Amino acid sequence: MSLINQFKSGLARSKAGFTDRLATLFGGGELSEEFYEELEEILVSGDVGVETAMKLAKELREDAKSLKYKERTQVKDLLFEKLTAMMSAEKAVSETIHRPYVIILVGVNGSGKTTSAAKLAHIYRREGKKVLLVAGDTFRAAAIEQLEIWSERAGVDLIKQQSGSDPAALFFDAMNSARARDVDIVIGDTAGRLHNKFNLMEELNKINRVIGRCVDGAPHQVLLVIDSTTGQNAVVQAKSFNAALPVDGVILTKLDGTARGGIVISIQDVLGIPVRYIGTGERIEDLAPFHPADFARALLDL
Repeated sequence: MSLINQFKSGLARSKAGFTDRLATLFGGGELSEEFYEELEEILVSGDVGVETAMKLAKELREDAKSLKYKERTQVKDLLFEKLTAMMSAEKAVSETIHRPYVIILVGVNGSGKTTSAAKLAHIYRREGKKVLLVAGDTFRAAAIEQLEIWSERAGVDLIKQQSGSDPAALFFDAMNSARARDVDIVIGDTAGRLHNKFNLMEELNKINRVIGRCVDGAPHQVLLVIDSTTGQNAVVQAKSFNAALPVDGVILTKLDGTARGGIVISIQDVLGIPVRYIGTGERIEDLAPFHPADFARALLDL
């Protein structure tokens, strides 16, 4: 399945509301103030966020006037261009500079960190990389068992310890093992934590310090995993997490659920943090690298 079709498939439930309403709005007729007001309302209802929705409507109004556009259909391509640019926040990463290249997944409980770690491992393995998973959520016995099952599905090795063990010590062992096994990519799951819980965040910082002492520059990517069905709360969560621990990118999960799609736009516009991957299902293949233009096409049904 192509990336754009994967996005469209994942957004199928959103389509019944958000994207279908956009399609109807752009279906025909003359531009008017009512058009821009309705556009704002649709965008807000689709979890784009008030601030971003108002900015988009204002810019479209100004550009359409400058270009002397009269018809609604003419504005659709303008919106596509603006959405694509807005979702193109970027922080440069290079997986070839460091070896092993270390990626750490963080986020609250229930966001989908554990399954996302395995799905990400599956992507890298298909690229021919040697991948090592680390079961760093040692507080939840089910998380270790879950990642063990998923690592087998992904066809990659797993480093684990007993439930309740020190996660920093586990990551120390994992870094040494990665070097001994000549691993390309290390992907570490971590325990779910709230950004405002000092002890938990300090523990995460301890993990990062241990990794950094073992591997130069590690962790090389910190990816925040967010459940997209939480709507605008996801933006608040990302903002607070990023303040406590600088985040390099976001994995948005559960876009096959009741999420309305616009949260992808809002996070990148408000925070400037790039969305790296989106999860669109329960299978190991259901994690896709994020591409702004493809996602904008899926939202606008282009």
